[in-house]
Formats: sequence, structure tokens, C-alpha cells
Amino acid sequence: MISRRFLATLFSLALLLPLSRAVEAARTAYVVVDAQSGFVLEQVDARDKRQIGSLTKVATAMVVLDWSEKRGGDLNRIATIPPEAFVGTGENLVGFQPGDRITLRDLLYAALVQSDNVAAYALASEVGAALQSVVPEAGKGGPVAVFVGQMNFLAKSLRMDRTRFSNPHGIDTDVKPMPFSTAADLARLTRYAISKPAFRFYVSQKERQIAFERGKEKKAYMLRNTNELLGTAGVDGVKTGKTARAGDCLILSAHRESEIEKQGEHTKVTPRNLIVVMLGSANRFTEGGQLLARGWQLYDQWAAAGRMFDPKKAL
Repeated sequence: MISRRFLATLFSLALLLPLSRAVEAARTAYVVVDAQSGFVLEQVDARDKRQIGSLTKVATAMVVLDWSEKRGGDLNRIATIPPEAFVGTGENLVGFQPGDRITLRDLLYAALVQSDNVAAYALASEVGAALQSVVPEAGKGGPVAVFVGQMNFLAKSLRMDRTRFSNPHGIDTDVKPMPFSTAADLARLTRYAISKPAFRFYVSQKERQIAFERGKEKKAYMLRNTNELLGTAGVDGVKTGKTARAGDCLILSAHRESEIEKQGEHTKVTPRNLIVVMLGSANRFTEGGQLLARGWQLYDQWAAAGRMFDPKKAL
């Protein structure tokens, strides 16, 4: 006869098996990359499609900055925040109201430093309208749809083949089609973003005061960066993200002093920069710090071995 204790043990194991699979499926997807070469030092599930929350705003910012750099767009241009910016965007961190007037530059700060969703939407609305008039291939639809189209065009140009953007802020509730990306694709995007001095400056700010107008009244707001690791262990950016589906997400960029090597009459200078991308973390700042420390250990081993470069292990 089968004992009750044996049956209880089997039942307990049956309960644990699906739980263990769920835990495994929910583990953090991450990639650690040498920013200069794109060489992948370590990765886990880096090609898994995940929701990414406000990490989306890195792409939003780059469409705006590329428009400014390549199309002559003026970041001092005044945008009026439309009522649509408050529909389905969740938190209104800064406390904007429909009709507020603010420069695109300060909207960029609000979107990147304090991860404001209303600011991201307002950027897409204003710059999307501008793109419609100067970019023949921008496509049809409203300004925000045109802007999101440019986000996806940027992703395609960066070989982010497992990425789809559906909006400029990363909200994934009641959104169709569902947005997604991967740790590897976001590392590609981050390499591109941090190659631009303007972007690096925006995401390096721990605090930034912005100003806007509401009717005849002038308002000021002090933004505070959501990246708790900024300014520690060489961290100089980049962005946080979080939704119920995405979990805790984080992109870090970090630097050390450049390596200087004398080669006869010449001096070789090798910049040392890392990118860490994490999706679905349970504790993004603790885990991010640990991954960064491990990343530098792996980098030092790679450098000591002569920085052997395998294209198959690069983004």
C-alpha cells in the first residue's frame, strides 16, 4: 500500500516543478558589452523578447536628437502639451496639464531624467508633426504614429531585428500591437545613443530644473534622476524602466580611465566603457551593480588576453 507520506511527497514535488519552471522563465535577461567594439562579455537570454517599459524612451530621445542633428530641428522650439498626452500614460510625474508650453529640450530632460510619460508623448506629437513635413518616407497617420514609425525605422537601421515599438513611452497595458525588445537589441541602441555627446549629457544629470508656462504663469520643476547608480562606480547613464509586465529594467553605461600604452614614438589610447542591459530583474540596482562589477572583471580578462575579437560574439 502506498503511504500517505509518499503521496504527500509526490504532490509537493508536482507543485514545485511548474514553480521552478516559472522562476527560470522569469529570470533576468541581460547582456554585458564593451561599448567601443560591441564585443559581448557575458549574456543570459539576451535575445528573449521582453517588454521593456521606459527603456523605450532611449529610442524616443534618439529620434528627437537625430531630427535636431540631421534635419536642423530646433530643441528650443516650444511644444504645447496636447490632451492626448494624458490618455493611458499612467503617472504624470511632473504634474503637466494640457496646454502647458515647454521647450523640446526640457521635454527631453523630463523624459530621460525622471522618465515622464507625458513628456515622451509630447515630444512624439511635436516632432512627429515636424517630421511629416520634412521626411517624405515618414509615412501616414497622425504625428505620434509617424514618430513611432521613425523609432521602428531607427531600430531596423541598427539591426534591432527582435524589437517593435508601439508608442514613445513604453506603456504596455491595453496596447496593440504589444511592444517588445531584447537585451541585445537595447545594447545596440545604447551603443548608438552614447556615441552622441548630447545624449550622454542628458542621461548623466542627477538633477535638472526645467521650466514651462501655464497660461501667463511660469512654472519650474526640479527633476531627479531615477537611476540610483548614477555617479557610483563610474556609472554615467543611462535609463530605468518598469511596468507590471516588464518588471524592473535597467540600462547602465560606465567608464574607467582610458588605457594608455606607449608604442615607440606613438601612444595608443584605448577608451574603457561598458554597457549593461537588464530586463525583468527582481532588484535592478543591486543586480545592476553586481553585473557591472562582474563585467569589469571579464573586461580585464579579455584585455589581458589581447582583446581577441570574434565577430560572432559582437553586436
